[in-house]
Amino acid sequence: MSISPTRSEALAIDVSCTADTLTVVLADGRTVSVPVAWFPRLLAATPKQRADWELIGGGIGIHWESIDEDISVASLLQPENFMRLPNEPLQPTRKKRPAKLRGQSTRD
Repeated sequence: MSISPTRSEALAIDVSCTADTLTVVLADGRTVSVPVAWFPRLLAATPKQRADWELIGGGIGIHWESIDEDISVASLLQPENFMRLPNEPLQPTRKKRPAKLRGQSTRD
């Protein structure tokens, strides 16, 4: 199985990480910044560990060997498709049915 990037994939070319923000520069000129809090291993890492990254798959992801963390560029661009964001419910909230439906009462 090949992990070479396709032409439509966004590719990272540079990464920086502070105590609060992960910033990734993409080959197409965009810069993406996300909270480090999204990634508990990065959040708990030392500044030296955060600075010790390498690009993987030709830039489709970033790897931190010392903390065993891998982050894809796709997950930074569309986090709702890849991770549970803070304060987001685990499951969709169930809508309550009206108390009476066609003249019949319902039990909760």
